[in-house]
Amino acid sequence: MNSTAKTILFWISIVFLGVMLWKLVSANGQAAREDTPSYSEFMAKVDEGDVKEVTMYLSPNSYEMQGEYVRPANHKFRVTVPKENAPEITKTLRDKAVQLSVKEVRSGDWVLILLNALPLLLLAGFVFFLMRQMQAGGNKALSFGKSRARLLSAQQKKATFKDVAGSDEAKEELQEIIEFLKDPQKFQKLGGRIPKGVLLVGPPGTGKTLLARAIAGEANVPFFSISGSDFVEMFVGVGASRVRDLFEQGKKNAPCIIFIDEIDAVGRHRGAGLGGGHDEREQTLNALLVEMDGFESNEGVILIAATNRPDVLDPALLRPGRFDRRVVVARPDVKGREEILRVHTRKVPLSDDVDLSIIARGTPGFSGADLANLVNEAALWAARQNRKFVAMDDFEMSKDKVLMGVERKSMILSDEEKRNTAYHEAGHALVAAMTPGADPVHKVTIIPRGMALGLTMQLPEADKHTYTKEFLEGMLAVLMGGRSAEEIFLGHITTGAGNDIERATDIARNMVCEWGMSDLGPLAFGKKEEAIFLGREIAQHRDFSEDTALQIDREVKRIVNRGYEAAKNLLSTHKETLDNIAQALLIREVLDANEVRLLMEGKPLPEKPRTPPTVPPQAAPAADPKVVRPEMRPAPGFTRGDSPAKA
Repeated sequence: MNSTAKTILFWISIVFLGVMLWKLVSANGQAAREDTPSYSEFMAKVDEGDVKEVTMYLSPNSYEMQGEYVRPANHKFRVTVPKENAPEITKTLRDKAVQLSVKEVRSGDWVLILLNALPLLLLAGFVFFLMRQMQAGGNKALSFGKSRARLLSAQQKKATFKDVAGSDEAKEELQEIIEFLKDPQKFQKLGGRIPKGVLLVGPPGTGKTLLARAIAGEANVPFFSISGSDFVEMFVGVGASRVRDLFEQGKKNAPCIIFIDEIDAVGRHRGAGLGGGHDEREQTLNALLVEMDGFESNEGVILIAATNRPDVLDPALLRPGRFDRRVVVARPDVKGREEILRVHTRKVPLSDDVDLSIIARGTPGFSGADLANLVNEAALWAARQNRKFVAMDDFEMSKDKVLMGVERKSMILSDEEKRNTAYHEAGHALVAAMTPGADPVHKVTIIPRGMALGLTMQLPEADKHTYTKEFLEGMLAVLMGGRSAEEIFLGHITTGAGNDIERATDIARNMVCEWGMSDLGPLAFGKKEEAIFLGREIAQHRDFSEDTALQIDREVKRIVNRGYEAAKNLLSTHKETLDNIAQALLIREVLDANEVRLLMEGKPLPEKPRTPPTVPPQAAPAADPKVVRPEMRPAPGFTRGDSPAKA
């Protein structure tokens, strides 16, 4: 029965119960108005002629008489008389000319008795129904202190380690826990004990929850799953109560695994200045600490938690004995990305020209979720093209969409803005191609994508984990290439370089204040202050003098200007090459790495354009030169050229 039918039945019962209660009250009121004289008083009334009519109900032991008085008018009475006095009473009533009728009480009249008792029965049933609804209904009004953990059943589709790729080290760490659950004697005979808790740490989208699901599928033990936000609610003490109930369920089903997703919702630092000592979140965390490693031990209950903010967790939660292991689930390398792509393309019909290793090399920094989205977008694009297989071009289109945003071909730029954007992007591309050690140019476009009017995309040849000073200086030159090209070839500067300047300033300031890559020496300036509950930096504490601040500003300016001058000198030396790239962009709108290389070598490009022309101008919204698009921080490897147009 669905919820609507239950609601209708509930209100029908309420109305019916109200009617029956009203009838019961009315009947009781009427009974209260009836007179109940004794036998002698009744006979006296008959002798005086004050009885108008009588109805006699015959029963095996006694007779009951109901009737109406003459005086007072319309006043009724009820009296019970012995059976042996019935003939005398009957003769007296006839002599006094009282209207008399006789009825026999049969066994079937018990139905009347049941009907009279029906309101009480309905009331008792309604109370019972209401209690059951409050205890087991959808709102669970009487069980809000119970844990909301979901037990993974055997009928549900389970993930296994075959579905997890790109996290070999994490799988090995967790495989040992599964082996302990299956064969604990192997470890216990050497004095080893099972870890009480495992914390999965990694950026969003790297597969922490998927790993937990794989553990559930591999371990073949009861698996409870709950989110950190399910503990704390508006009622005081509910979170701590749910923690205790969760571990109580775990003890009953030991050995078992309890998985808490996003544990930073309840495991943040205590005493962070927000909330008092009796803060509900802190009480929940205290209960969790006690259950994990308190006075009573929870043998056979393993807690696995996942978070992407381990820096905000309370130190008492991270110590050995509670979370014995911290498993880092990092972004996959090129080999891991290829394995993840193979997992996500199992059910995708691929064309013969698809090479997953090339796609993996072209997606540095992608997480597992990013790669899953990449495959899905490629399949959707192939379906829109009415293809039966997903080709390499579909993956290339999907990669451009994920990295750079959707093409906004309906946004028509004026010829002047197109020319500004073309030279801006050509400056980025040429400086990137001619700077030693810079990431290779992958694609250049002046078609508006996302929030940008033009894009130059660079893809590294290999994954980078650290950056040299020379690489960062080259990156500054590439960022300044767009502004330099505008100044040299157009004779003016635009707001399109706003994001480039912001990024270059941030890089230069980090080089001075954090990485020690300046003439001020290997020193760090400024301590970051974070709000624990906000989870982000809110201020930077100045631990240096005003003179040092002036030196920092001069160093930042010097580093940025050095990159600007490097870009300007390079473009001044290769004016003809930059002009060729800009003119090709105005004609084709998109250039790939091979076409940029041909233009730099002075060779002609293939005649056929790679991209179709833009839509007719009447389909485009009017541009507003007074509005500058909101600043947007792109991913590493992007340089965005924007003209002052409404995004």
